[in-house]
Amino acid sequence: MSGVVDIVDTTTRDGNQSLWSATGLTTADLVAIAPTIDRVGFHAADFTSSTHMAVAVRFHREDPWERLRRVSEAMPQTPLSFITTGMRFITWVPADEEVIRLAFRCVARNGIRRFQVADPSNDPVRLRRIAALAHEEGVEQVVIGLTYSVSEVHTHAYYAERAAALADCPDMDALYLKDPGGLLTPDAVRELAPHFLRAAGTRPAELHSHCTIGLAPLVYVEGLRAGFRVLHTAVAPLARGTSNPAAETTLRDLEAEGFSHRLDLDALAEVSDYFRALGEEKGLPFGTPQEFDATYYHHQLAGGMVSTTRRMLEELRRPELFEAALEEVGRVRAEMGYPIIVTPVSQLVATQAVRNAIDAERWTNVSDETIRYFLGHYGEPAAPVDPGVAERVLARPRARELEGLEPLQLEGARGRFGARISDEELLLRLTMPEEQVNAIGTASPKAAASPGTARHPVVTLLREVARRPAVTHLRVQKGDDVVVWRRAT
Repeated sequence: MSGVVDIVDTTTRDGNQSLWSATGLTTADLVAIAPTIDRVGFHAADFTSSTHMAVAVRFHREDPWERLRRVSEAMPQTPLSFITTGMRFITWVPADEEVIRLAFRCVARNGIRRFQVADPSNDPVRLRRIAALAHEEGVEQVVIGLTYSVSEVHTHAYYAERAAALADCPDMDALYLKDPGGLLTPDAVRELAPHFLRAAGTRPAELHSHCTIGLAPLVYVEGLRAGFRVLHTAVAPLARGTSNPAAETTLRDLEAEGFSHRLDLDALAEVSDYFRALGEEKGLPFGTPQEFDATYYHHQLAGGMVSTTRRMLEELRRPELFEAALEEVGRVRAEMGYPIIVTPVSQLVATQAVRNAIDAERWTNVSDETIRYFLGHYGEPAAPVDPGVAERVLARPRARELEGLEPLQLEGARGRFGARISDEELLLRLTMPEEQVNAIGTASPKAAASPGTARHPVVTLLREVARRPAVTHLRVQKGDDVVVWRRAT
């Protein structure tokens, strides 16, 4: 076998989300390493989502739009990617098309060049509509994803049918097989590959999986053999565990199979060293290789949701119900029509399973979001829902109130939040608590100064030189890279 394999870097979005709860990285952390990431030669960087943008505001008091601008300016050669369902922006409340259009427009003009679109129900009609909308609002490249799952209805014929339905989509620039649960097996990817490659045609076919039960590296090798030529990986410190395969290991594997790549290994090593040092200083965990666990197929919760479920039970002082709750996940999923266990539905299923495990009678307590699911606000289920459960959920008085829930709209928003604020600020105020938006930029200097920035060797050198008035000029060269500093006069 031969051919060039391209790599999409998932470190800053999926790796950060899978291992560091999406909260581990600040804007300063990202800007400090962005030029080095740009030198690696990645096909693209899976960089952010509206959830990550909200985290920047809520946890770091940072402007997420500034983050997009600064990082995109610092790595102009590597397209930054934004992942979306196209159904909402930041808040769980569904948004109407005008809100989504404005969000897409703002994301694109602040530096995002690539969108990864994934629908919770793998609905080809909705995927095509969101892809068209993204292009209309200025996005350069749209990658449509079909999210992998295992159930009575999520058969290989199901995926073949949906891939075929996307084949003639004029707004699809690439197609990817998205496996957030790490459920793919080598046999499965071998059987699915021809359908995805046929649907992609001359466009790239990408493969994305997680190491949650240890199969993803094998899946990537088999995917290469079957024809995929773009793989999604994270650098080693933010890979493995519940994250994606490690870039370093994947490159060795693909070379062993006779393939080549375009990456600068020295720059890749620098990126990996940076995130390892950053994690050590912040006390953040690194991914470790996982053993195969066949029981995982019964609940299919991603690693982050497994730990969230355990934490929920510990907070409720019922940790002994953990195994029962995992078993309940499979039962709840079947009753809800086998939704794919991916955000946002994974949270609904896990929360309901915990409630069912604790309560004397199942489905006694139901969240508003789960009621909305049964009302059809999250799309058509893959299979019919359990009629008895649906009747019980929809008989609740709250269901009548939520039935008429209006999607988030722009109408009247300018009047509420101010005619002179930017579109970007308007979107934040429309979707987030006022006190959180008002707090942007109020972090203490100590909190705002990222340890990753201070530790970067060139940044450290320049700061030290700036403190010495006798030094007026500095030139540093390593290979073809040159940094020139002059004191302002």
